Amino acid sequence: MRLRNVKNAKNIVESSQYVINNPYELKGKFNVLFEDDAPIHIEIGMGKGDFIVGNAMKYQNINFIGIEKYESVMVRAIEKLNGIELPNLKLIRMDAIDIDQIFDHEIETLYLNFSDPWPKNKHEKRRLTSPIFLDKYNAIFKNAPHIVQKTDNVGLFAYSLSSLSKFGYTLERVSLDLENEDIPNIETEYEKKFKSLGVKINYLDAVKYQEK
Repeated sequence: MRLRNVKNAKNIVESSQYVINNPYELKGKFNVLFEDDAPIHIEIGMGKGDFIVGNAMKYQNINFIGIEKYESVMVRAIEKLNGIELPNLKLIRMDAIDIDQIFDHEIETLYLNFSDPWPKNKHEKRRLTSPIFLDKYNAIFKNAPHIVQKTDNVGLFAYSLSSLSKFGYTLERVSLDLENEDIPNIETEYEKKFKSLGVKINYLDAVKYQEK
């Protein structure tokens, strides 16, 4: 959800040490940016940053990049980072449709958490697990494409299961009630809200194995 009227959001975002303001110039060079060869994981639609920041704090042997379209949302994540030093975390403000223009076979895992379901059929191409996006993702992964999704939306989840399967992904793990599974999990801000309301969270972990 887009937040409105966040004062000085643009300046706060662009001046943050965590924000990459020239991502197109770094295509294929993100390991140089991080100054190591650790795996890179990205989250599309990072929202207020609970998930991506929590992961960067917990797994310091992995580099994380949070992607968000709106400055007014990203600024909330930046506020959480005040006084915190996380060299394994970067943020990019961009539209996910440009994902293959930013990364070039350098990502290990992609997280899609509580993405907009775009329920109308005419908007199918905007879903982050549509064939259009899955094709773009092929260009960003370093090894076997690996996508992890969480959503409260049953319709989007069913669509994702079908779309990923048709696109050659193997569904390694699927759950209709993540809270009651033995799966390591850092919650997003949406997830915490839904959990308090008793809403069950759908989860999938999918890998597209390379043909031998």
